Amino acid sequence: MRRFIAVLLLAQLLGACYAHERKNYVVHLEPRDDVGTDAVEVWHRSFLPEATLQSSPDGGPSIIYSYTHVLTGFAARLSDEEADALRSRPGCLRLYPEQFLPLATTHSPGFLGLHLGKDGFWSRSGFGRGVVIGLLDTGILPSHPSFGDAGMPPPPKKWKGACEFKAIAGSGGCNNKVIGARAFGSASVNSTAPPVDDAGHGTHTASTAGGNFVENADVRGNAHGTASGMAPHAHLAIYKVCTRSRCSIMDIVAGLDTAVKDGVDVISFSIDASDGAQFNYDLVAIATYKAMERGIFVSAAAGNAGPAVGSVGNGAPWMLTVAAGTTDRAIRTVVRLGNGQEFDGESLFQPRNNSAGRQLPLVFPGAGGDPDARGCSSLPDDVKGKVVLCESRGISEHVEQGQTVNAYSGAGMILMNKPEEGFTTFADAHVLPASHVSNAAGAKITAYIKSTRNPTASITFRGTVMGSTPAPAVAFFSSRGPSKASPGILKPDITGPGMNILAAWAPSEMHPEFVDDISLAFFMESGTSMSTPHLSGIAAVIKSLHPSWSPAEIRSALMTSSDTADHAGVPIKDEQYRRASFYAMGAGYVNPSRAVDPGLVYDLAPNDYVPYLCGLGIGDEGVREITHRRIECGKIRAITEAELNYPSMVIKLLSQPITVRRTVKNVGKASSVYTAVVDMPKEVSVTVRPPMLRFNKVNQRQSYTVTVRWAGKQPAIAGVEGNLKWVSPEHVVRSPIVVPPAQAVV
Repeated sequence: MRRFIAVLLLAQLLGACYAHERKNYVVHLEPRDDVGTDAVEVWHRSFLPEATLQSSPDGGPSIIYSYTHVLTGFAARLSDEEADALRSRPGCLRLYPEQFLPLATTHSPGFLGLHLGKDGFWSRSGFGRGVVIGLLDTGILPSHPSFGDAGMPPPPKKWKGACEFKAIAGSGGCNNKVIGARAFGSASVNSTAPPVDDAGHGTHTASTAGGNFVENADVRGNAHGTASGMAPHAHLAIYKVCTRSRCSIMDIVAGLDTAVKDGVDVISFSIDASDGAQFNYDLVAIATYKAMERGIFVSAAAGNAGPAVGSVGNGAPWMLTVAAGTTDRAIRTVVRLGNGQEFDGESLFQPRNNSAGRQLPLVFPGAGGDPDARGCSSLPDDVKGKVVLCESRGISEHVEQGQTVNAYSGAGMILMNKPEEGFTTFADAHVLPASHVSNAAGAKITAYIKSTRNPTASITFRGTVMGSTPAPAVAFFSSRGPSKASPGILKPDITGPGMNILAAWAPSEMHPEFVDDISLAFFMESGTSMSTPHLSGIAAVIKSLHPSWSPAEIRSALMTSSDTADHAGVPIKDEQYRRASFYAMGAGYVNPSRAVDPGLVYDLAPNDYVPYLCGLGIGDEGVREITHRRIECGKIRAITEAELNYPSMVIKLLSQPITVRRTVKNVGKASSVYTAVVDMPKEVSVTVRPPMLRFNKVNQRQSYTVTVRWAGKQPAIAGVEGNLKWVSPEHVVRSPIVVPPAQAVV
């Protein structure tokens, strides 16, 4: 009996301890107009007993951040009891437990048509001069030459940011290129230099967006050339909100809050956010709404969860949601089989001493169907001196698969894609001679192994190959629409280069890139993390040329000028080499030279999103949580998603015709005439009224309607895609039109 009582008391004690264990929360409060900036922290403290801005010595509740610009609220450490008590307090809207989000992890300027020379628009634009790009990531390596300030003007007078590099002797720091650097929360646990990159990711994305010109950039002789970001003379502001591979939501909100307060013009967000939460439950969506309200353009990663349908994240319509595509550069390998068949592949590791350069025995451990053996998680002892065929286990495990083959003394590895990965291949830093080949090539190699008793193969290296086709194509991992939070807005918005991108690098013990541990100044990475800063930099170039344009106008310019045809003039393909849908690539692949002069733009003021939010059915409180002000949807004419003045159109067509209205603004020649040209499949009829728009001055606005109806029998399964183009002698302003599959219409 005594033993039972003792156990019971211990359980109660442990339960009490657990109840008092403190966790991190983001606390969302009702906005108050009567609280000045200086009094915000005092107001926040009033919600907590004995709260301080730092950890309380007695372990009591504590405030970590007071948010002032992108969220009404604060981050705090609370016990379960304190959190429950706070939820019941008047003025408290919601508590969000701390969540960790993952990172969405030289040739690209040329591939996009950005060339040096006095006659090019890139040079005429000043390379983004005067614009501040804020990057929320893992920090940067400040001493990297990509962050030198040659040719850079001083920071703009509006700049209010701080620099935490200034105390670092001999390691670089803030200058006219990097004008601010801050670290937040768990990301700042680095006593030497808080905003210094410990993962490489932030250095890579920052240099892609706005890195300065660096000659003779390469990775061990591959992809040699002059490296630069999209906006090489834009200023950079660094917000370290991630440590290595994870990012705390409370640090992210703090970084966004500080970036808005500091005065950035563009926010680059290569972090994989929610793919389905309602916007009023999505702290990134809430915070970026306030950034947009301040005139800040937000470029965000679509995510790396493709090709699954409905996997796109960062899907709020006030953000540009960026998908990832390929370029025409390959780091070529060639697999030659014993029967003479050859298959192109890729690998960044191309050793001169090639142990697999001659015909060697070829084995496939997974021939019997064992999934572990197919992925080379387990290998037999008899692979020594042989070329081993392995099936991809996922993009983050390719190098590890080669390490396993190498540990068993295999001479080389052929890495074949799974069916869903299609033709997307990576130039990875393998540890042995390797070739990453497509699923189609892998199927033929597998068939060859089955066809002969003594299969053989060799792997040879061809280095950098330009003109690889088809290009561009959508990468398999790039997340796909429709958006779960708002399926009536086409997401992603656009595609940019995101495959095998060369950019600045910050070597670390976590990333010994090659087996010989050579330190690298540049490295190749893939992901929507890489495509996002391309669009951030291009947006900075547009902002530099058109400083008065709103975030919506910049987004419109990027989308309506994008390409749907590849460099061979045929429709852009997806990872299966099928025609890419708008749910895969958004409006198309970015074309910067046309985006700076789009002719017409679709604008949206912050208040224009309110009827749309009311139409989502999230209620007055939901709209208030996003807009930070009281909204009565009953007194507003709510609109459907299709009625938002967005550059693309998703028409949920049932039996009756649907008519939507759009308004465009002339940003081209004062006297301009545009004619409507509709390109839609025969199953759908589209009528545009008026069919012609005439402008006689710059910034003049004109409206038109689009009526969509079934031309014949309503399709039961397949969706329909097409385009509306407004065509003048100088411009083609294209808007995608998507009629979702019948089962997706709700």
